[in-house]
Amino acid sequence: GDVSVCAAACEDMVLQVAVGAVAGFALARTLARQGSRAAPSDGGDGKARGDGGVRDGDDVVVDDKDAARNAAAGSKKPVVVYMDGCFDCMHYGHANALRQAKACGDVLIVGVVNDAEIKRCKGPPVCDEAERIEMVQACKWVDGVIGDVPYEVTDEFTDELFAKHGVDYVVHGDDPCLLPDGTDAYAYPKRIGRYKEIKRTEGVSTTDILGRLLRVGRKAAGETLEAAEVKEATFCTTSSRIAQFGSRTSVPVDGKVVYVSGAFDVFNRGHVEILRKAKELGDFVLVGVHTDADVRARCGDEHPVLNEKERALSVLSCRYADEVVIGAPAKITNDLLTTFNVSIVVAEDEDEYLIDGEDVNALAKARGLYRVVERAHGASVAGVAQKIMANRAEFEARNARKAKSESAYYATKKTVAET
Repeated sequence: GDVSVCAAACEDMVLQVAVGAVAGFALARTLARQGSRAAPSDGGDGKARGDGGVRDGDDVVVDDKDAARNAAAGSKKPVVVYMDGCFDCMHYGHANALRQAKACGDVLIVGVVNDAEIKRCKGPPVCDEAERIEMVQACKWVDGVIGDVPYEVTDEFTDELFAKHGVDYVVHGDDPCLLPDGTDAYAYPKRIGRYKEIKRTEGVSTTDILGRLLRVGRKAAGETLEAAEVKEATFCTTSSRIAQFGSRTSVPVDGKVVYVSGAFDVFNRGHVEILRKAKELGDFVLVGVHTDADVRARCGDEHPVLNEKERALSVLSCRYADEVVIGAPAKITNDLLTTFNVSIVVAEDEDEYLIDGEDVNALAKARGLYRVVERAHGASVAGVAQKIMANRAEFEARNARKAKSESAYYATKKTVAET
């Protein structure tokens, strides 16, 4: 037989065994070798399935080759850590929490709370469970996902994580998490020494981003906004944060580079879909994140919702993006195409946009580099804002409650070390 085929088959068997040992159960299937890149879909039991490792019935499918190779090569069992959350309107703060959680062990399994539990405990989510799972799966630090997890972390559920899924430690942020009776939700894993804590990411919160999106929705509805409503940004991007999120690989000189250009504001499933399909077109996906001024000129004064550094961090956290150009020009230029050895150009927004009377993608089209990718989901900020405006009263009430605690936090805030 073909030696290379046999070697690949043997490697795959080793990886399957290793991943099974990591998660503490027999691996049902290996997704990556099958070339699975489909978006999650409802399998009839309300549990999303798809790329990146998802709950399948009662099993977690872990699809991370690096973690598996480490398991196969080392004599010690890799440390499996678990973190859960709502991950609604997933942003770079969520991604940074997952990055820190992954650093607590070797394999990261993430639990995503179901829609009914979120509505019961916090109010309606902006994004449904399938979308939230898809966003978590797309994060490059995540090795496996469990859907339909409870909001309250009970002792019984924690024992299930330990026994069934091979979890060694439960991870949570340093902000208090209390059950309805006022007790610590993570008292049990803390008591038995199987708890690890990470730092919150300063200057960003879902509450803040929802507030910005509410303003976008209100302006789109024709309302006049008061200047006092515009909240001062509290996130300051450092070079170390960008390095933590950044790629360690350079743009290849002999590979097929796909350049994806756009605002990538309020990173969502539409963006993930574009980047996943771009990855299928070449070897290396380079994302050009436009400047705030360019986005404002194209979309209006309320845009972008997130500044270019915040937007770049969200893109950098995605497993389908290999590298990012922060503050890339909106117009495709010869210098850009030559410098980065671009073979294919894809636009986030395929509507024609002119600068100085010329289509921003004119050069790419003239050279036969421009490609249109089919999309099942929109990527616009307006689409996200419309979801929020559909439940406006509930979101405004929730934000008003949360805004008070956040204001109190910032009023007494002390210096926080960046992690």
